[in-house]
Amino acid sequence: MTTDQHGLAMTGAGTAAAQHYDRAIDELLHFRVEVAAETKAALAESPGFTMANVLSAYLGLLTTEAEDARKARARFGAYRRATDGAALLPRERAHVAAVQALLDGDFLTCGALLGEITVEHPRDALALAVGHQIDFFTGDARSLRDRIGGALSAWREDDRHFGHLLGMYAFGLEEAGHYDRSEEVGLRAVELNPRDVWGIHAVVHTYEMQGRFGDGLRYLDARTRDWSTGTFFNIHNWWHYSLYALESGDVPRALAIYDSVLAGGRSCMELLDAAALLWRLHLEGSGQPERWLALAEAWPPLVAEPFYAFNDMHAVMSYVGAGRVADAEKLIAAREAYVLEPRPGVTNLDMTLQIGLPVCRAVVAFGRGDHASVLDLLLPIRHRINEFGGSHAQRDAVQRTLLEAALRAGRLDVARMLVSERINIRPCSPYNWLKQAALADLLGEHGAAAAARVRADDLARAGGRAT
Repeated sequence: MTTDQHGLAMTGAGTAAAQHYDRAIDELLHFRVEVAAETKAALAESPGFTMANVLSAYLGLLTTEAEDARKARARFGAYRRATDGAALLPRERAHVAAVQALLDGDFLTCGALLGEITVEHPRDALALAVGHQIDFFTGDARSLRDRIGGALSAWREDDRHFGHLLGMYAFGLEEAGHYDRSEEVGLRAVELNPRDVWGIHAVVHTYEMQGRFGDGLRYLDARTRDWSTGTFFNIHNWWHYSLYALESGDVPRALAIYDSVLAGGRSCMELLDAAALLWRLHLEGSGQPERWLALAEAWPPLVAEPFYAFNDMHAVMSYVGAGRVADAEKLIAAREAYVLEPRPGVTNLDMTLQIGLPVCRAVVAFGRGDHASVLDLLLPIRHRINEFGGSHAQRDAVQRTLLEAALRAGRLDVARMLVSERINIRPCSPYNWLKQAALADLLGEHGAAAAARVRADDLARAGGRAT
C-alpha cells in the first residue's frame, strides 16, 4: 500500500503511479492543464488505482460541460464494474460515493460527502479542492469559507500546499464578506506561492467587492507573469482585469483584452467570461454586434443539453446581444421542458427552475425593452441569485440588469433602493456613482447629481486605497 504526498493511504497504486498522482494534485492546485496528462500517466501505470480514477472523474465533471460529464460517466462506470468496492479503504469508498453523486447530477450530496471526508482526513487535498469548487458551483459562501477553514489547523506553514489552502480560504472569506481578512490571507497565500492563480484571484475578488479598481490593476500588473499564462484559469483572471478597466472608464482597454484573450475562448468557463463582459457593455448602450455574433455562434453545442443553469444564462445573454432572440427563446423552451421531467436529486433542475429560468427570461425581456417584466422576474429572487452558482462578481451582471431595468422603467423607488444598497456597500465604485447621478437626474435632484459626480475622497480610495 502506498501513501500520497500528504500521508494518506491509497490502494491499487504502484510507486510510479503514486508519483504521477502526486504531481497531478500539484498541477490541479496550480490550475495547470498538465493535471490531465499526469492523471492519465498514473492510470497507465496502475489502471485500477482508485484515487487516480476518482481524480479523472472529477476532472471530467468540473468543466460543467455535458459532453465531458458523459465521458467521465462512462470511464468511471467501467472502473466500478471492474473493482471490488468492499476491498477499498473507507476514504476511497467515500470518494467513490462522492464521485457517483456528482455523476448523477447531485452537487449537494457530493459536497456533503466530501465534507465528511475532510472532517476525518483534513489533509485530503483532493477532497478540499473539489469540495471548494462544488461550493463555488452552488454559490454556497458559508461552505466556501468553512470547508477550508475547518481543515487549516491540520496543515503546517511549511507544507507544500499550505499556500494553496490559504488561497482557497481567502476566496471563501471574500464570498462570505470578510474583506479585510480575505485580503490578508490572500496576500499571504501568494507570498508563499507567487504562481497560486486561485490565491491571486481571491485578492482580485476582494478588491472588486470593495470597488478598489486602482489597487486591483496595480496588483495584477505587478504579477502579470504569474497569472496570465500557463494555466486554464488565464482567461478568467484577464476577465477580472477587464472589469477593473471598465470600472476606471477605460472601455478601449477592456475591449482590447476581449479581442486578444476572451474572444478566443471555447469552453463554457471561457465563453461565460466573454459574455459577462459584453453584457456589462450592453447595459451601458454599447452594442458590439460583431463580437456578440461570434460569441453566439460558439454556444449551441455546449448548451445543447442541460447541465449547469449558470452557463445557460450566459448563452442567453449572447443570443440576445447578437439579436438572436429566437435562439434565446428556444433555449428557454428546452429548459422549461427539462424541469417538467422528474429528476430526483439533480441539483441543476432546482437551479434551473428556481433561478436559471427567471434570469434567462429577464435577459430576453431586457433585450426586448420590456423593462417592467425584468423587474417582475428579478425582484423576487434578487437575494437568492447565488443559488445557481458563481461568485458575487459574476452575479453582479444580474444585479446590474435589474438596476438598469428599474431606471429605464421609471421605477425610481426601486432604483433608489438598489443604488442605495450598492453605494453603501461600495462607496468607492465609479459605476455606483454614475447610477446615483442618473437616478438624481431622473428625480430632478440636480444638486445631488453634481455631488454624486464629484467624490474626490472616494475617488482617491478607489484608485489607490492602499496609500
